[in-house]
Amino acid sequence: MATYQSKGQKETVSRVMHEFKHGELETSRGRKVRNPKQAIAIGLREAGASKYESKKKNRENLKRTKARERRGAAEKDRKEPAGQTRAELYAEAKRRDIPGRSRMSKRELERALH
Repeated sequence: MATYQSKGQKETVSRVMHEFKHGELETSRGRKVRNPKQAIAIGLREAGASKYESKKKNRENLKRTKARERRGAAEKDRKEPAGQTRAELYAEAKRRDIPGRSRMSKRELERALH
């Protein structure tokens, strides 16, 4: 375990442990994490505080995690009408004549429209 953690690292580890406690933490393969030691390891790695990674890799991990957290917060803060179906999004994309719309997923349609 890391001997010193910055404020950002502590916040990240705290968030990961919160997800674990509420059964929301998943491995990279999509399985739920049930082992507390595994949850701690995931938290330290995401926070860039792992003793098994180089300093450079730890910095990259923290940078990636913080960017992902900012994106997640930005998506939560949006005040757009929730619950649009893919069909509704597709109809709007068709009205705006967005190319490639028929092959887009719901998330891709949302991105293309915003």
